[in-house]
Formats: sequence, structure tokens, C-alpha cells
Amino acid sequence: MVQDLSYIELHRRYSLDVSVAIAFWYGAPSNRKQRLQLESELIYKWRSPFNKECWQWWGQPFGK
Repeated sequence: MVQDLSYIELHRRYSLDVSVAIAFWYGAPSNRKQRLQLESELIYKWRSPFNKECWQWWGQPFGK
């Protein structure tokens, strides 16, 4: 629950849409390489501050 509140607070701080949900997409590629490529594309598209690939834009959430 505390993590959910931190997620919401960080998204609001950077004026990002907030959507707290856990889901699995059954249409994800079964091939590992293709799945990782899709994951990378989505990380860079949405730029969530919780992905280390995006810390260059948002900084590291919750510190080290």
C-alpha cells in the first residue's frame, strides 16, 4: 500500500497520468528476445520513473 502511494505521488509530481494496476498480457510474444524488445519499447514510450532506464529523466525514486 505504501508503495502504491509513492507511485501515485511521483506520477503527480511530474504531471503524469496515474493508473495503479497489475495485469498480464496474454498476447505478449512467447519468444524471449521479442518480449524483451517489446518491454524496452514500452518503457521508453511511457517513461515511468520506476524503470531504471528512465532515471535519466526523473532521477532515482526513493533514493539509493
